[in-house]
Amino acid sequence: MTISPDRLIQISDADDDRIADFRKIRERDLVGREGRFIAEGTVVLRMLARSSTFEAEKILLLENRVDGVADLLEEFGTDVPIMVCSRGVIDAVAGFPMHRGVLAVGRAHKPPGLHEAVDGLGEDALVLVCNAISNHDNLGGLLRNAAAFSVDLVCLDAQCCDPLYRKSIRVSVGTALTVPYAREGNIEEIVRVLDGAGFDILALSPEGRVPIQQVQPARRTALLVGTEGEGLPKPLLEKLNTVRIPQAGDLDSLNVATAAGIALFCAASAQGRVD
Repeated sequence: MTISPDRLIQISDADDDRIADFRKIRERDLVGREGRFIAEGTVVLRMLARSSTFEAEKILLLENRVDGVADLLEEFGTDVPIMVCSRGVIDAVAGFPMHRGVLAVGRAHKPPGLHEAVDGLGEDALVLVCNAISNHDNLGGLLRNAAAFSVDLVCLDAQCCDPLYRKSIRVSVGTALTVPYAREGNIEEIVRVLDGAGFDILALSPEGRVPIQQVQPARRTALLVGTEGEGLPKPLLEKLNTVRIPQAGDLDSLNVATAAGIALFCAASAQGRVD
């Protein structure tokens, strides 16, 4: 399939104001600017095209990538500008060699608040709760795991970094644009809301009292994970049911995304969410 040349806007100057949003994306990000963000790569662009929560504002491609993504470009409305340029232009705009050669500016519709998101869950629900995840790679990995194990909602407290940061989206393989999430409040408030909604809350910790594989998740289960190093707050752990992932004694913990992936697999398997 080929796309009509009439849809393509040729860009020959890296200083062209029409591509100003793409400039120096390594050093800065659109996150926080009215819900706008940078999507990078074909996989993420496909997620953006099919999302009901996000929309594309504009697309920038290397000239030699157009034919390969022509069918994907047809999924975007004619109101979305598709701009093409040379290797030299896109590298100058991005601020580093852009091997993928596929960029888009996306915009998020306003996400639901915590109470609204939890109220919208069904009687059978699996929720991942993240406390103070400040590393974009970890957050992207957590979102990818959430998608892999059919998590219904990811709750991010206000200390978490933004899931729409370019690196988070890329590491999540675009699932940051597909997994429902709410980002507000502190971890105690999130726990109160989930507890009030009838969720069985499991806090993941290296010092957890029960091995995760021995837990039979309830129909409504929420798994809590904390930041690298410190983990979940001690006062919170003292109030909740805590679970651990048994491992060799040489290390005291796993990377948070890895640990969450194992725990979510156990919970999702017990709930019949995975084949």
